[in-house]
Amino acid sequence: MKVAAIGDNCIDMYPSLNRFYPTGNAVDFAVNMQLLGIPTAVISTTGNDEYGKIMIEALTKKGIDLSHFRVGDGATAISYMELVDLERTYGDYVEGVMENVVFTDEDVDFACSCDLVHSAFWGNAQKHLPKIHAHTKVCFDYATEMNDPLVEETIPYVDYAFFSYDKRDEKIENFLKDKVAKGCTLAIATFGEEGSLVWDGKQFHTFGIFPAKVVNTIGAGDSYLAGFMYGILKGWPIVECMKKGAEVAAGVVSVFDPWVER
Repeated sequence: MKVAAIGDNCIDMYPSLNRFYPTGNAVDFAVNMQLLGIPTAVISTTGNDEYGKIMIEALTKKGIDLSHFRVGDGATAISYMELVDLERTYGDYVEGVMENVVFTDEDVDFACSCDLVHSAFWGNAQKHLPKIHAHTKVCFDYATEMNDPLVEETIPYVDYAFFSYDKRDEKIENFLKDKVAKGCTLAIATFGEEGSLVWDGKQFHTFGIFPAKVVNTIGAGDSYLAGFMYGILKGWPIVECMKKGAEVAAGVVSVFDPWVER
């Protein structure tokens, strides 16, 4: 079994804390999946600066397949962050080499050969989803961007669609139903402390959270997604997938970094 994450990598920088760490939707998903025991590759491009070296070192240490992870001529992407009352707040984002990232035919063919491919709203891989979806399963993190045109453009090429929302209400229920009607197998909404909700085309499934002492909420969504998809790959019932996602997320929010060191 092999999984690939195609998309972004960046450094989260906390100037007031004098701390940073390697991250990104693709990176966080891949590392969490790898920690669960599923061999995972990251398809992306980092910079040829010191932060790029740190990124490669961190991913290598975790055993991530970097055969399609390139070093570009330029700066590694940096997202400036602050931590306010244990919640992350976003500042400036310097896109660096990710601004003009190119995924080659070889990258896409490699993704097509995997059992599952993950991407996300900011991964810049959207135009490749039709080909990838024709060959394998796709999960996609739309985050809070429910109203962006990209949702309607890509949903026919996504099997497992993840969204972040505030709470369960009629709006999100209808939204999830609509997305499954338009092509995806499962539509999933995460609600932070309120748990998660899944529509499978016939019924809703719900699950809460595991109690955790919150240190930093960064990476909670990516880790939930990894845990959920781990269950899917193992053939588990939907609620067990939700439970695994909640379990992994609880571990991640209890540490500062976007994954738990093991």
